Amino acid sequence: MPDIDVVALITAKPGSEDAVREALSELVEPTRAEEGCIDYYLTVSAADPTVFVTVERWRSQEDLDAHMRTPHIAAAFAAAGEHLAAPPAIHPLQPVG
Repeated sequence: MPDIDVVALITAKPGSEDAVREALSELVEPTRAEEGCIDYYLTVSAADPTVFVTVERWRSQEDLDAHMRTPHIAAAFAAAGEHLAAPPAIHPLQPVG
């Protein structure tokens, strides 16, 4: 089964960028240590500082599903919750062609 690439867009309310950055930064190390995580990067858009982007690669859909149920995901989104402009947009990707 091929690896699963995922991009997630997390948008902070204007003025809440630092709170969201802090909450999301807490995800990086525990996520990279998860079973099935091949790559996980947290970035911020150079065009819009309210938009944070994770670029991820998972070994399987099951590993991605397990990631979404981890305590560190729940804690990060609880901490960021009131600071988000919209729910996170999670995009599993498929190659074209």
